[in-house]
Order: sequence, then C-alpha cells, then structure tokens
Amino acid sequence: MAAMWVFGYGSLIWKAGFHHDDRLVGFIKDYRRVFYQGSTDHRGTPEYPGRTVTLEPAPGELCWGVAYKVSRKEDQEVALTYLEVREKQYDKKEYVDFFTKETGGSSAAVTGVMVYIASPDKANINYLGPASVEEIAKQIVHAEGPSGPNRDYLFNLEKTLLQMGCKDEHVMKIADEARKLIQGANST
Repeated sequence: MAAMWVFGYGSLIWKAGFHHDDRLVGFIKDYRRVFYQGSTDHRGTPEYPGRTVTLEPAPGELCWGVAYKVSRKEDQEVALTYLEVREKQYDKKEYVDFFTKETGGSSAAVTGVMVYIASPDKANINYLGPASVEEIAKQIVHAEGPSGPNRDYLFNLEKTLLQMGCKDEHVMKIADEARKLIQGANST
C-alpha cells in the first residue's frame, strides 16, 4: 500500500493530531496562504467567527508548510477520519506536488500530497473572503472558540513559519496589526 501524504499550511504545521512516520518542511507552488476562511467550530463561534487560513491559486507563488507521511493502512484510516472532522469546514481536497529546499523548485520531493482547501464556492458557508489587514486582525483579536482564542492560532502560525525560515507577508502584517490592537486595548 502506498504511503499517504498530507500537506499542512495552518495549525497542522504545529499540531498534526495523527500518527505519522515522517514530517518534511517544504512548499507547494502556485498557491498562497490567506486568512479568508471563517472558523465557527475551532477558533470562533457561529455568532462571531474566527478566521483561519486557506489557500488560493496564485501563479508563481510558494506556500511553505509541512508534509506528513502516513504509511500504515490503519494509521491512514485513523488520520483520514480525524482530518475529515477537523477540516470539515474546508470543502475541497486537492493533490499537489511538494518541494523541499533540497530539491529546490526543480523536481518534487513528493507528488500527490493531499491538502484541504476552503474554496470561495457558495456551498462553503464559512468562507469570509478578502478583507483589509485591519479588519482581519480585529476579527482575529476578538474571536474565541472551543480550540481557544483566534489570536493564539495567528501567533502560533507566525512563530512556526518564522522558525521554518518562512516570512509570510500576509501572516506577518496581520500579526503586527493584531499586536497593535492588543497593545492599544491594554494601554487604556
């Protein structure tokens, strides 16, 4: 049986939640990470959704993250069951090529890596779409759900990406704005 590979570009980077045999740091091509997906089950509520990242097509761009290898059939079944619940607000599954620093951009380290994407399709009722950095940061600072404050997700993502050597401008701008809002609220 072939190994199953899963690409994580949000909280899966620091919290897989399933057994895996290998974890590679790298990137996929022609996508960018954006805080366009509403979270009503983890980092927000139906009344006040949080914002989590999804991917959108972006020719020429790279999205850094991690790929997890799951080899055993039993582990694959458990991982898929877990991911179908955890990622249930993400309405699309794609299979992409995954590259590492070692392979550069020339040849894929792994092909057919599964990734969950929240699309702008009307069927995705939690898709929030683009907004200004200020609006996104404000929503994140105030949202909280069963998995904790939305700001923890944002700051964990920023920290983990920086530890991987990835400076994601979208994430960093929102994190900087969120820190300003928090600082401003604490100084009054």
